[in-house]
Amino acid sequence: MLPYQDASLSVDERLDDLIPRMELPEKVGQMLQLDARGDLDDIVSAKRVGSILHCPPERMDRAIELASQTRLGIPLLTADDCIHGHSFWPGATIFPTQLAMACSWDADLVERAARATAVEVSATGIHWTFSPVLCIARDLRWGRVDETFGEDPVVLGELASAMVRGYQGDGLLDPTAILACAKHFAGYSETQGGRDASEADISRRKLRSWFLPPFERVAREGCRTFMLGYQSMDGVPITANSWLLDEVLKGEWGFTGTLITDWDNVGRMVYEQKVCADYVEAAAVAVRAGNDLVMTTPQFFEGAQEAVARGLLDESLIDAAVRRILRLKFELGLFEDARGPDLERQAAVIASPEHRELNLEVARRSLVLLTNDGTLPFAGGLAADASGRAVSDGPARSIAVIGPNADDPHSTLGDWAGASGQAPWMQPDGHPRETVQTVLDGFRAVAPSEWTVTYARGGDIQTLVEDPAGSHYPDGEPRPLMFSPAAVDDALLAEAVSAATSADLAVVVLGDTIQLTGEYKSTATLELQGAQVALLDAVVATGTPTVVVLVQGKPSTLPPSALEAAAIIEAFNPGMRGGQAVAELVLGLVEPTGRLPITIPRHVGQQPSYYNTVRGQHGNRYADLTQDPLFAFGEGLSYSAVSYSDLRVLDATVAPDGILRAEITVTNTGSRPSLETVQVYISDLVTSVTWADKELKAWRQVSVEPGASVAVALELPASACTLVTADGRRVVEPGDFELLVGRSSRDRDLLRAPFTVV
Repeated sequence: MLPYQDASLSVDERLDDLIPRMELPEKVGQMLQLDARGDLDDIVSAKRVGSILHCPPERMDRAIELASQTRLGIPLLTADDCIHGHSFWPGATIFPTQLAMACSWDADLVERAARATAVEVSATGIHWTFSPVLCIARDLRWGRVDETFGEDPVVLGELASAMVRGYQGDGLLDPTAILACAKHFAGYSETQGGRDASEADISRRKLRSWFLPPFERVAREGCRTFMLGYQSMDGVPITANSWLLDEVLKGEWGFTGTLITDWDNVGRMVYEQKVCADYVEAAAVAVRAGNDLVMTTPQFFEGAQEAVARGLLDESLIDAAVRRILRLKFELGLFEDARGPDLERQAAVIASPEHRELNLEVARRSLVLLTNDGTLPFAGGLAADASGRAVSDGPARSIAVIGPNADDPHSTLGDWAGASGQAPWMQPDGHPRETVQTVLDGFRAVAPSEWTVTYARGGDIQTLVEDPAGSHYPDGEPRPLMFSPAAVDDALLAEAVSAATSADLAVVVLGDTIQLTGEYKSTATLELQGAQVALLDAVVATGTPTVVVLVQGKPSTLPPSALEAAAIIEAFNPGMRGGQAVAELVLGLVEPTGRLPITIPRHVGQQPSYYNTVRGQHGNRYADLTQDPLFAFGEGLSYSAVSYSDLRVLDATVAPDGILRAEITVTNTGSRPSLETVQVYISDLVTSVTWADKELKAWRQVSVEPGASVAVALELPASACTLVTADGRRVVEPGDFELLVGRSSRDRDLLRAPFTVV
């Protein structure tokens, strides 16, 4: 046994023995992560890659075996995009998307979902998920809004940290732990016109103000890997940004984990961003900037070796990167156990009853009731029997479930799942249909057995056409079919109107499709596409009470008929059990508890729109439209009437290292229980630099029973009252502040109390 194979030695001792034994091609190979759908003999045996992704299950054991047969037997690190569940594993638990989960504002719930995901993923031989996403959603035209936790850095940091804890479990030697990956570092979501991966026009001060704090938090809390964004910033691709990677991440924050580029970032510097003449230069630039693993750029293998031969790249930098990669493998225990697929564990944990119940709980907590004229809960609210089906002692009712997303399993799951296209080798038709509950499925499952549930599609969102640019992208990935809005179908529309007219309640399920969300899929508008507006107009015009359910990857702007409807429920992509959760909410079997983690605009021309804008513009409206959003960050209704009163700061002065303490009373004057998300904002009244008028700093969730009042104690460290100075320092400036507490970020929903930092 060689020293690096001896598990009794320390990780550093094993690294000190192994790296000098490695030849340059073996070192460069360790820095490569390649797509396992290719030639495994070339990828693993010839290039001796350190990592693979997108490995079909039937090839995983073969890949692991080939790695064990290489000269040094260095094990593979296996990875995939398990974004909100084991995305492409048939029947695996698919939770609501990050944006939907963020509506819960519940870090413990998000951690539990990530833990369940890790248990399922680890059983299939995958060690690493490219999740969570820490991008801040700003411009809703961007295609990847669904992958974010919304627009606020504090919410984002709290929920992302919870997800990292869930993935990494009790430590990497835990066989159910998988590596978390914080992405996309950093500023990737600050797009131009919402266009994916466009130049991020963002200053270092702005980065430090809002975009970097969530990444700093997870870096300091032990997230083991970071993925780099595709974009450039101030003319420098993130892949080449040594200030961000070396000075900030590794220097200031002390990050000792491993970096990975996003898909072919190194190649894009040659053929897309065109800042490198060839792959030799690109390899040298990437390694010198501090990158470790290079995803899906096979030319890096020869390019890096040539760069060393020409003197463009010092081999010691390759040694340092390889050391960080191998450290992960030793910490995971892969040299002793390659952690391949475990069929027995798969049978026990994938889509286990416990995970299905957790999935339903997350879906329930992810729904946001945006408007309600009193129609909901329908029939005054029902109770459930032991099987979960609603029971009613009143007259039998009829519900018409209508709309293109009412029975669409793909929109229910959202991007990075089933048929969303990133891994067509697994499930070209999506997850097994019987594993997904659409809204129609949900009503059929939980409505009282004597009630009637009818269905009419009513119209379509899209037709699919060939991309005129060709069948494949420059990196060889296939181009998906292109979206084209569907025309109104008079027959489908008439069928929907008839169903609504005959029903006691119409539930119209609208939104977008998996062709309108994700990478390469930014949108020019935010309107409901295809026949949807005509459908909603017609159904509302019948006079039947209408509930609008939005199943979508990101917020849409809504037509007037939506605001004329009895209620609006924002579901985003609610996951496998989402349809049941929606039906339970409508029937009053559960309470609405979700709150928006993102602003919903009235018009696409309001983009970008977010609550924590910087003070200083002329006026507060457009000449032709208000700047007021349709629904604000933090908004959401319950089925009860809840009021906030008596905000008081216990000590009106606080030291910069002290604790601000306050109390507020929350009173439920309604007849149903409410879970209130008490939101705590601060406003720094006079600042040395322009700053946001208000910023969320904390929140507490409290249960308030009907007729009860709860005194909610609030604590906020004065160190949270920071800003970033003109020279990039984050400080607390002494002076006058206001504490703002209430149910949303809207001024009318907030009580205010002054305090001073001295």
